[in-house]
Amino acid sequence: MASAAEQLAANMNMGSFARATELHKRLLFTLGALLVYRIGTFVPIPGINSEAFLAFFQNPEGQRGILDMFNMFSGGAVERMAVFALNVMPYISASIIVQLMQAVYPPWEKLKKEGGESGRKQLNQYTRYLTVFLAVAQSLGIAVGLNAQPSLVDNPGLFFITTTVVTLTGGTMFLMWLGEQVTARGVGNGISLIIFAGIVAVLPSTVARLLGLAQQGQMSAFVLLFIAIMAVAVVAFIVFMERAQRRLLIQYPKRQEGNRMAGGERSFLPLKVNTAGVIPAIFASSLLMLPATVAQFTANADLPEWMSWLPMVTAQLTHGQPLFMVLYAALIIFFCFFYTSITFNPDDTAENLRKYGGFLPGIRPGKRTAEYLDYVLTRLTTIGAAYITAVCLLPEFLVSQLGNTSLYFGGTSLLIVVSVTMDTVSQIQSHLLAHQYEGLIKKAKLRGRGGGPRGGGGRGSPAPVRR
Repeated sequence: MASAAEQLAANMNMGSFARATELHKRLLFTLGALLVYRIGTFVPIPGINSEAFLAFFQNPEGQRGILDMFNMFSGGAVERMAVFALNVMPYISASIIVQLMQAVYPPWEKLKKEGGESGRKQLNQYTRYLTVFLAVAQSLGIAVGLNAQPSLVDNPGLFFITTTVVTLTGGTMFLMWLGEQVTARGVGNGISLIIFAGIVAVLPSTVARLLGLAQQGQMSAFVLLFIAIMAVAVVAFIVFMERAQRRLLIQYPKRQEGNRMAGGERSFLPLKVNTAGVIPAIFASSLLMLPATVAQFTANADLPEWMSWLPMVTAQLTHGQPLFMVLYAALIIFFCFFYTSITFNPDDTAENLRKYGGFLPGIRPGKRTAEYLDYVLTRLTTIGAAYITAVCLLPEFLVSQLGNTSLYFGGTSLLIVVSVTMDTVSQIQSHLLAHQYEGLIKKAKLRGRGGGPRGGGGRGSPAPVRR
């Protein structure tokens, strides 16, 4: 027999969506916030020569390196050097550092486990402070690099460096605040939706670029068809893997309650193959971008002799290069296991099962259950890490073989787009289910107050007689 949630889901239609006024407000707020974000990606920083910078960014194409991916995540704000050029990457980097510190720094670990809501707010405040520091450091490197190129700046000097640092840092902090507002008052995760909007915004130009290369003869029609088929296959593979899970059977023992036996129910503990979701790809990209962005802008400046190694390292941090692919894969695998260990604790799960009388058939409750959960989760995470790494590195191998950086819109982008879309749709369905459930409760209360067709069940009606 279908559960109550499955019955509600089967009854969802456009009529139920039209009656969910609270969901309408959340969707409109989310769309309005994303519109504000897109407007900000077209507002250049003060003192920059936008046309000269665009020419500098696009020529030569093969030397842009990791800035291509940075530009994609920011929705084209980098090539316009807009106020949102840093996007939310400093905030993501700060979140990574704070979460790592929670695992190795005892006071922060205690604050996370025992601090409750106040502890969570305190850690969020530390993340904001670290975001400011990283944004200032990154924007300072960009400002110094731009200032060293006189043709890109109208009036180079200390004033331009100061205004650039303030503008880029302020843009990042505003996006961080905007993402938190979307999470609280909109639909979906605000930070992920901002990255999602940036990727989707450059999709038409990416497709147009590939079609242009095919028309100019720089790319064969067979390669273009192969890329299209590969994109569809990768999307289908991502959807399959994101929905894949291992369901562990949980048995509850029977117990005597008065004259009858109760309990004996069965349920399932779902363990996703990819518990970390899209977080490892975003975290790995963010950590690669943080030093590479500064190095990219300062590589062509007048460097002292002791920094002569910087251009060589910057050249290796480009798409298709072995160093880039090795670092990218290593970071993805690390964050898959790290984030899974944060979000799922086998010891706590085993203890909760023991408290409520649940057990895994054939597994002793307590320590043995925790060891078995850790055994299963480790193998699932290994499969999930291999899947994310393969999806993210597939376009890198194509770039190394074809030698065309126009393919930077690849596995990482598709993974983020598909995962965020699935998560947002799931939250919309949850809001609809909650709205339908509340409607059913209200109808039941009205009937109980005397609203039946024959007046039965009201306050004045006699109580039913049990035989």
